[in-house]
Amino acid sequence: MMLDNNALQVFVTLAQTRNFRLAAERLGVTRPAVSQTLRRLEDRLGISLIQRTTRSLRLTEAGERFYAEVAPAISELNQAIDNITGMTNPPRGRLRLAVSSIAERFISGELLAGFITRYPQIELDITITDAEFDIVAAGFDAGVPLGEIIALDMIAVPVSARQRQVVVASPDYLARHGVPRHPRDLLNHRCIGWRKSPEEPSWRWEFAENNKEFDLAVNPALTTNDMGVMLRTACAGGGISYGMAETFCQQIARGELVTLLDDWLPEFDGFYLYFPSRKNLAPKLRALIDFMRM
Repeated sequence: MMLDNNALQVFVTLAQTRNFRLAAERLGVTRPAVSQTLRRLEDRLGISLIQRTTRSLRLTEAGERFYAEVAPAISELNQAIDNITGMTNPPRGRLRLAVSSIAERFISGELLAGFITRYPQIELDITITDAEFDIVAAGFDAGVPLGEIIALDMIAVPVSARQRQVVVASPDYLARHGVPRHPRDLLNHRCIGWRKSPEEPSWRWEFAENNKEFDLAVNPALTTNDMGVMLRTACAGGGISYGMAETFCQQIARGELVTLLDDWLPEFDGFYLYFPSRKNLAPKLRALIDFMRM
């Protein structure tokens, strides 16, 4: 049975977005066009692929099986088209990235501005997220997390130097409450913590002593998923905070914050651009990799 490639692309996009409006936006068509194309595909196959309600969309059992078979083929086809057009044309198209909120160099603005200036026909679509998920199933071209959380079946390209965490506080806070001399002293201080989402506990602060790693569950007076809130509260004397050195570097340079417990905070692997292992990269992704290496 011959099926329209456009219909398969619509189905795969719907399966990834679980939303008719978002699928239509990604495909550059109208919502009714997406609905009609899906209906024709289901009629041709003689089976329902997607269950729709007024508020939600989910794949049927047949839809789940069909998606598992079709999605890799559609991805390979799109890549083949990108590869061929890239031989004669500048890189183009939408490049979807899932980027960690603490990848400071990548999201600082200067790098992104330089890339979209150099490649005006590439549209960067960046989602800031610290969740761990399958970027391929979610429709992303690549991700930028810390190297320690990348799956072994992915290709990873380093995009930063080695990193380290720092413990910081304002001079005013330290003058009023004293300076911790050991990580465990933090249990007696007012701390500012971070967590990925409301469903998760506050991030445990990680240290090393005599080459042995350990972590500490501080008792935060304030917990947030926004590094900006942590930074501003620490600068205002609200307490001791913890995060990537790059997050606090400007405030440290200006003397608004000082680092603490440096001897207990070694360096570790930095950030990587990662993507599925494929024989040939899409020109738009290759352009980003080459740009990052400049």
